[in-house]
Amino acid sequence: MHHILLTTTQSSRYINDMNTQDKIGILLLNLGGPGRIEDVEPFLINLFSDRQIIRLGPAFLQKTIARFIAHRRAPKSMANYQRIGGGSPIRIKTEEQARALEEALHDDGDFMVRPCMRYWHPFAEEALREMAAAQVKTIVALPLYPHYSIATTGSSLQDLHRIKKHLGVDIPIVAIHSWPVEPQYIDCLTKRIEEGMNRFHSEPVQLVYSAHSLPVQFIKEGDPYVNHLEQSIRAIEQMTGIQGRLCYQSRSGPVKWLGPALPEIIEECAGQGCKNMLVVPLSFVSDHVETLFEIDIQYREMAENIGIHFESTRGLNSDPLFIEALCNLVRNSLAA
Repeated sequence: MHHILLTTTQSSRYINDMNTQDKIGILLLNLGGPGRIEDVEPFLINLFSDRQIIRLGPAFLQKTIARFIAHRRAPKSMANYQRIGGGSPIRIKTEEQARALEEALHDDGDFMVRPCMRYWHPFAEEALREMAAAQVKTIVALPLYPHYSIATTGSSLQDLHRIKKHLGVDIPIVAIHSWPVEPQYIDCLTKRIEEGMNRFHSEPVQLVYSAHSLPVQFIKEGDPYVNHLEQSIRAIEQMTGIQGRLCYQSRSGPVKWLGPALPEIIEECAGQGCKNMLVVPLSFVSDHVETLFEIDIQYREMAENIGIHFESTRGLNSDPLFIEALCNLVRNSLAA
């Protein structure tokens, strides 16, 4: 489900017809990440305890198995975070996006924008308490996942509603579910690809889209994630005229995951004589460990060691065009 976007003028007119004294809250839903090395293991426990992202044995054993897996994985994850400065920048980047979005919506009304993370601070409880204290009248839940999955947007929205009920917060929530073909989002990625291609000076380049992997079982059960990824790619290809390949990264846990994995694509392309590769982190809208370590360090080293000139597109972060995409989503959700 994604929205047909109104123009800024149409949306602003609608918002201005509302009670302009009403404060509207916007929660930017994201995964979250450990800000410090000592946060890594408790973050992983929270992540693996969520049955909507990975199912570990029978439900009553999920938390126990999660603690075991987190304890085993923590040293390797800690080492990865050390390589990118000692922690995830995702909270800082999401706070920057929140400030930019709040500023961009300034003329539309009284908006309060805050991050709301699923597996690390600020959790939904912290965000909702702040919204309630500020006497927000409506909350827009805006997932920073363009492509819907029960493991990302679905889990975040379910958690948000559960905590809202638990706290007894009586604020209506307008939920945005997905936005794989939002025009400014597509435009932003298109510009990133054109910028990346220029680094190869007109030589042939294999374009690769990398998305966070999911358990295959979720797709078999009807999760639209892959379909949404393909929608984004088709929209980008219509603008660039460049064909790309979709692959996945960040598998974790003892289940079958979506493939092919990015390392497999790198090896396959090298075997076919490919000398240049541009990777687009399709499902990531800000810099964090998946882009800064996995793509820019781990897979770059792998590609360069087998003779491939490897580049990746810059994160969307607080790019004004991307912030305008978020503005459109908010305006449209309130006008729906």
